Amino acid sequence: MAAPSPTAPPTIDPIAALRWSLAAPASSPWLHEEVARRMEERLQWIKLQPEAWCHWEAVRGGLQAHDRLRQRYPKAQVYVHESTPQGAAAALQALRPSGWNPARWFAPTQHFQTPPDGAVQMLWANMALHLSAQPMALLAQWQQALATDGFLMFSCLGPDTVRELRELYRSLGWPVCGHEFTDMHDWGDMLVQAGFAEPVMDMERIVLTYDSPARLLGELRTLGRNLHPARFPGLRGRGWQQELERSLAHKLASVEHAGRLGLSFEIIYGHALKPAPRLQVRDQTSVSLQEMRDALARGKNLPRMI
Repeated sequence: MAAPSPTAPPTIDPIAALRWSLAAPASSPWLHEEVARRMEERLQWIKLQPEAWCHWEAVRGGLQAHDRLRQRYPKAQVYVHESTPQGAAAALQALRPSGWNPARWFAPTQHFQTPPDGAVQMLWANMALHLSAQPMALLAQWQQALATDGFLMFSCLGPDTVRELRELYRSLGWPVCGHEFTDMHDWGDMLVQAGFAEPVMDMERIVLTYDSPARLLGELRTLGRNLHPARFPGLRGRGWQQELERSLAHKLASVEHAGRLGLSFEIIYGHALKPAPRLQVRDQTSVSLQEMRDALARGKNLPRMI
């Protein structure tokens, strides 16, 4: 499968992507929670203790992970960003303290809003980037929210995700079953273009097994929809679904998985820093007040004003 250009979004229909974001269940799928758990383990290698951090799309990204992150950074303020009304309502219901609990009076503030520019030292975005029709714009938002020397932690699906299902659709002569996912090397290039530094990319493959085609399809419906512009344009009938389930039972069952249906997911993990702004010296140099403060705080010499 050809990887998308690092300067272009994946093969996503933006209208379909918007519809899915509005229709997605306001809950954390099991796979999202598992990926978040594995990503949270990687934080043990990062020494920076953020004073404030942002959970981007916490409801879909993992509410259990949110609790673990608050335990890891008990003194840090938290920003919870949700892009839809149902997500914001679910976040308030699940994460806002309720009842009489004196401990919450001394807990760090939890803001249910997008963080101001430069307000957080960590931005956490689990399993969201592969569904964006404008990934460069989203990366720019994350970069803007981070303070200098803050870091981004994210995960998303990679190109080998549901390869068994893609091969099945191809063998049956059906239109594609989903949009193409971006390769981790392209994500690294896009991070640099968005102003991040020192991107570190990693990936792993997770194989989930199911006891029936219905269970497999049910889980896929919680993870997303077919956003490819060349997807089948009409509604499918019961006969098509029966053929799909028969084909899944025949093609995806294997001795390796004790007769269960196996489906692969490529998980990409990314980490990158927001570097200090570079001050370029020209015949006439303009330096903002905030850039002057940042440079002085870091012990750097400012360019001479002409």
